[in-house]
Formats: sequence, structure tokens, C-alpha cells
Amino acid sequence: MAAQTDRGVPLSTLSPKFLHTNSTSHTWPFSAIAELIDNAYDPDVSAKQFWIDKTVVKGEVCLSFMDNGNGLNLKTLHKMLSFGYSDKTAVNGLEPIGIYGNGFKSGSMRLGKDTIVFSKSKKISCIGMLSQTYLEKIGAKQIIIPIISFENKTSNRNIL
Repeated sequence: MAAQTDRGVPLSTLSPKFLHTNSTSHTWPFSAIAELIDNAYDPDVSAKQFWIDKTVVKGEVCLSFMDNGNGLNLKTLHKMLSFGYSDKTAVNGLEPIGIYGNGFKSGSMRLGKDTIVFSKSKKISCIGMLSQTYLEKIGAKQIIIPIISFENKTSNRNIL
């Protein structure tokens, strides 16, 4: 069933099947990895370093991608996890690579069925989940992407 506006006009939605379909634009995993690396080096991100790691959690192989860029606030994380949204512009004459608003979704879903994004900037931390497994478990008829954010508070306590 389509979502409706306050005027009763049906809105277009995306089926959870689209996550897999969209991922097939990457014919091999290395193009998907390149997509994620490219995002870290867009001029508005300002990452100077990028790390890729592999670990096993409860018998499942997990890849992690991390950079030391500026981080995302709730609004930019929401746009990044939405389809077709990108308001990237050139910074100091450097053109961004990610301008179509699709690369992160297609790249991450090519590498696996689930992704969790942890982002921390100076003031805000955000967590977003793009998960085919979650959508299958709840029987979702459209893509739902849970996102939370919270303000970073400083403390004089040392946590051990």
C-alpha cells in the first residue's frame, strides 16, 4: 500500500527488493568498495585516512569501512541513506564524486545484506541502518531506514 499525503494523494514508495536490484549495478565487489572509498574522499567530507577491516561476528563475516572525515549530522545521514538525494557541491574548486545519491546504497548492498552507519561529528553522533534482513523479518512492503541521533556531551569522568 502506498503512503499517502495529508491530501490523500498516493506517494511512490520503494520496495525492499529494490535494495538487491540496485546493488547489481556493481558487477564485482571491488567497484562497490571503490564507491565507498570515493565517498570518503569527497571534498565536503575532508577525510585524510580510510581503513577497511574484516571481522567475524556470530559466525558472520563483517566488513567495516572507516574514515576520519567530518562526520554526518541527522539531516545529511538521512539524505545519504535516502535514494537520489545529493546536495554536494564543489569545495575550493574540487568537484565531488558522489553527486547522484545512489552510490552508498548500491555499493553497501552489493557487499552484504545489511549495513549500519555510525557517524560522529563534533556535536552530533548518528546511527543509521539499511538492512534487507530487518525488512524481510518485519515483512516490510516499503524500505524503512531507522536513524537515531544524539548530542555529544563532554564529561570529566574517565570511562574504563
